[in-house]
Amino acid sequence: MQRPLSRSQANLMLIIVACAWGFAFVPQKFAAAYLGPLSFNALKFLFGALVISPLVWREWRGLVQRQATPSRKDWLQIALMGALLAVGSVCQQQGVAATTVTNAGFLTCLYVPLVPLIAWLLYRKRAHWVVWPAGLACIVGTWMLTGAGKPSLNLGDAWVLASVIPFALHVLWIGALADKLGAPLMTAWGQFVVCGLITGLLAVPLESFDWANAAHVVAPLAYMSIVSVGIGFTGQVIAQRFSRPAEAAIILSSESVFSAIAGAALLHDRLDAIGYLGCVLIFAGIVLVQILPANQTPLIELH
Repeated sequence: MQRPLSRSQANLMLIIVACAWGFAFVPQKFAAAYLGPLSFNALKFLFGALVISPLVWREWRGLVQRQATPSRKDWLQIALMGALLAVGSVCQQQGVAATTVTNAGFLTCLYVPLVPLIAWLLYRKRAHWVVWPAGLACIVGTWMLTGAGKPSLNLGDAWVLASVIPFALHVLWIGALADKLGAPLMTAWGQFVVCGLITGLLAVPLESFDWANAAHVVAPLAYMSIVSVGIGFTGQVIAQRFSRPAEAAIILSSESVFSAIAGAALLHDRLDAIGYLGCVLIFAGIVLVQILPANQTPLIELH
């Protein structure tokens, strides 16, 4: 059985996760020039599953000894997590190819204020009043970040925005599922495999790859498989079992800050003044919606 983490250890792990995800937008940007979004996600998640397989095998043996292996319903829920991850990741990767790393990082983090809103719609869990002004701040900030009323909206920004709802649903359910099963590594591994298989099966008829470009995608895929998936997504599942929900969301939302740092340092991304103000509003909305509510109980329980 996994040794419980202290609150400070869990929060430190979430900081590492946010950093891994924020800097991941740079290799995503590089890989987008050579790999389609389906192929890219198939490879990164299947390799990521391979990376954590030895740890998963150890956890599985413990489940067998305790006679606590997942039921068919549990496997179906893990498969649903993988499907949501596939939809969100493909939309995000499609968008990264056509927008900046900074925009992609901030727009992706719009899932954070959506989580309590979706919980209210699906489970009638009443949202704290601060959700509404925070949501408005995020909407206005997004409008400013994507051009503040200019005639055309960047198609890449629209693709990234399309990833927000599946990512919000994933965040809403993944922690509860891992806690229910008591097997975060196996939960993470299962969703990686499902996501990789879904995107891989779709990539075969829909995308092609020029093997002459193979050398260009090795380093981005290595980072994404080992750091973003192996460390990032797995660390998220583990840490969210032991960190308070408000703290976890605030720390994970710092992914957008790390993406802006990575974009500026490595790709020379720059925003105008209104774009930076939009980023501030989005980040303020993300923080407000999580830090002010006093309720620290899980949003839902899976059965």
